[in-house]
Amino acid sequence: MRKFPEPISNLVASFSRLPGVGPKTALRYVFYLLKQPKTDLEIMARTLVTLGERVKICKSCFTYTELDICDICQNPKRDTAKLCVVEESRDIATLESTDAYHGRYHVLGGTLSPIDGVTPDVLRIRELKARLEQDTGIEEIILACSPTVQGETTMMYLQKELATHGRTMTRLARGLPIGATLEFADEITLGDAMKGRK
Repeated sequence: MRKFPEPISNLVASFSRLPGVGPKTALRYVFYLLKQPKTDLEIMARTLVTLGERVKICKSCFTYTELDICDICQNPKRDTAKLCVVEESRDIATLESTDAYHGRYHVLGGTLSPIDGVTPDVLRIRELKARLEQDTGIEEIILACSPTVQGETTMMYLQKELATHGRTMTRLARGLPIGATLEFADEITLGDAMKGRK
């Protein structure tokens, strides 16, 4: 690969650390930025610094916030009897956009994947248990992990670990998406759709 000036090489290396961005894409980003006005680059740089300085993790649900406790956890209108367990903070935004859930959240910080070194002690499972012991008003735990192998493994693990807390545990419904045909549906998805029919 051609040798570039150090500032270009350093920024390519930084962009390459982003998920889904390889060296070629990173280099395209850098060359695009080099064509932008310096004021735009300064604004972007300040925005990145501000991100690191002002965004912190909510002490209650572990989502990203500018406050010690996020807006959702502080909102007295939220249903405190329901706790939705999600993988990442971005999942909260997705669920909130549906306007179908008005309870509180708990962010695990990922899913179980022993091959990648993500074991139960890496995720916020200990904090979830402590929260359930402290807050006896929680009646339902909604497990809202992605329907991947890791997500399913995490939800099965949580169901086993949290069974002693005596709360109702539910999972998001699964099945056929709108526009799908039965001919191309796999057996597991079709079986879930049949079990979850209404």
